[in-house]
Amino acid sequence: MSTAIFYHDLELIARSARLLGKTGDADHFEALASRIKIAFHRRFYNSNAGYYDNGTQTSCVLPLAFGMVPDECKTNVFAHLVEKITVESDNHLGTGLIGGHYLMRVLSDNGRPDLAYTIATQTTYPSWGYMISKGATTIWELWNGDTADSGMNSRNIVMLIGDLNIWLHEYLGGIRPDPEGPGFKKIIIKPEAVDGLSWARDGFDSVHGHISSEWHQDAGKFDLRVTIPANTTATVVVPTSDPKTVTESDRPASQSEGVTLLRSEPSAVVYQVGSGVYHFKTLTGPR
Repeated sequence: MSTAIFYHDLELIARSARLLGKTGDADHFEALASRIKIAFHRRFYNSNAGYYDNGTQTSCVLPLAFGMVPDECKTNVFAHLVEKITVESDNHLGTGLIGGHYLMRVLSDNGRPDLAYTIATQTTYPSWGYMISKGATTIWELWNGDTADSGMNSRNIVMLIGDLNIWLHEYLGGIRPDPEGPGFKKIIIKPEAVDGLSWARDGFDSVHGHISSEWHQDAGKFDLRVTIPANTTATVVVPTSDPKTVTESDRPASQSEGVTLLRSEPSAVVYQVGSGVYHFKTLTGPR
């Protein structure tokens, strides 16, 4: 855990140094991070089992979250993580503060937002829903906060919420900051439309103005409404298996003012839009 976090910190410092024009510092920290990444994999990866160290959820999550897993090993590490969750933990998380901070995004980024949604909606132990079912109005320090020793159990420790809040806003709601335009000068709208959820709505008051995203899915149709504030631009990812069916404000998206096609992906179409209100529809959903 410490080595993975150290690597991640070095990556952040190196990026900051490069943004500040401190090339020497950036090169130094990048070189150190590269050495640690190699040593981490050599020391902890079990090539026969296909996971790191003792194979816990967190020992899989952190290397995946920080980009420490070689491409040829990613499939095995992620498959082991999924097995730990679905089989050993019966579709529940099995992390603490550190692993929980990246679990939901790792699942979604590797093609299993459905499993993240299952974890988010659990009401049996251990889960956030379990806390709610026991009358909690704040986040406990321990998953078994209702039965644990009160001397080691804060009733207000936001860290244990992990990245659930981030995942709700950036993945289900789909409102994400774009690193290329800090402070939401550039915005990414990329909702994850999971099975079992028919709609989601999200909003954020950025320094530039209100950003909103609302989507609905029903009978193979997908509907996305977005609001982009003045003096900003957004990349909008519309999940669909057929880009030809995408419309915006009841016109073909290719003919809509302020909408520019950037690219088509296997299960999505990506547009760039300026400020304004947009209403995308498609006859085929994300799957």
